[in-house]
Amino acid sequence: MARYGLAIVIGWIGIFKFCSYEALNIQPLVANSPFMGWLYGVFSVQTFSSILGVVEIVTAVLLVVKPWYPRVSLAGSALAILLFVSTLSFLITTPGVGEASAGGFPFLSMTGQFLIKDIVLLGVSILTLADAMEAITHHAASTQART
Repeated sequence: MARYGLAIVIGWIGIFKFCSYEALNIQPLVANSPFMGWLYGVFSVQTFSSILGVVEIVTAVLLVVKPWYPRVSLAGSALAILLFVSTLSFLITTPGVGEASAGGFPFLSMTGQFLIKDIVLLGVSILTLADAMEAITHHAASTQART
C-alpha cells in the first residue's frame, strides 16, 4: 500500500508540474537552491517544471511495476529518494522557511510546513527501495534453487 500511495502522490504532483501555477510555485524553491538554481539559466521556469513533471511521472510508473519488474522499480525508488532529498534541501536553502512572527526556525512558515512532510515521503521511498531489493534477492534465490 505504501508503494502505491507514494506513486499516486508523486504522479499527481508530477501532472501539476505542467501547469503554470505550479511552475511559479516551485520557482522560489529552485531559484534559491545552489544545487538547482543554475537550471533556470538553461531552461525557462515552465520548461524546467515540465521536465521535473516528466521525471516525477516516470518515477511513479517505475514504482508500480515492482510485482513484474523489481529491478526497474528499484530505479523508481532511487529516483523518489533523489526527489525527496532534493526537496528537503530546500529547507536549508529557501529564505522564509522559518516563521518570522514566531521567532523563526524551528517554527515553520507555510513553505517550511509544505517541505517538512517530505521526510515521511523520503522514508517511504527508502522502504520501497528495500522492498524492491528484497524482491530481487528473492527472485534470484528462487531462480537459483530451480537450476
